[in-house]
Amino acid sequence: MNPVNVTADADGFTCNAYLVQGEVTTLVDAGAMPGVVEEVEAHVDDIDCVVITHQHGDHVAELGAVLDAFDAECYAYADHPRRTHELEDGDTVQIGDHDYEVVYTPGHASDHVSFVSSAALFSGDVVVYNDGAFDNGSFGRTDMQGQSRERLVQSLDDLLGRLPDSVAGMYAGHGDPFVTADGETVQAVIERALERAKRRKPKYPGE
Repeated sequence: MNPVNVTADADGFTCNAYLVQGEVTTLVDAGAMPGVVEEVEAHVDDIDCVVITHQHGDHVAELGAVLDAFDAECYAYADHPRRTHELEDGDTVQIGDHDYEVVYTPGHASDHVSFVSSAALFSGDVVVYNDGAFDNGSFGRTDMQGQSRERLVQSLDDLLGRLPDSVAGMYAGHGDPFVTADGETVQAVIERALERAKRRKPKYPGE
């Protein structure tokens, strides 16, 4: 599996939106980049569905444009006018050629979910590899209204408990993807993020 980040060349702030080809061609988050539809069309003729990790603007601003262009299904945890399938913790959703477990991972957002298969993790913003605050294991900010560091810490712990040892790739909403190499594992990256989150210190100057 080689997810394509179709928002990689965005000029403005957006999440990573990952196109996963296969039996169920899927876009993981729609992002906020004008022209994302054309970027998707550069790789595939159609997509079957969009799965949403959470509904912050940088993840869903272009959702309507994507759904209109491809007449795709929309999977999301929280209510949305364009949602066609409600996600719940423990559900299974097919992304590309593989089944993923839905893991409810709030803290950064109250509707946040992650998607876990035997080989890969789409983690949204609950855990990222690098983001300018930390390298090799960071986590979504929790200093804004409706966010909770305590709940994010619990979510990271829950995610570790439900992550198969075979998971070798992590595709987060921001920063670079991570693929297990040279003895460094996805589990180790999440454990490092959890350790940092537990310190309860501000993540960014001025928080």
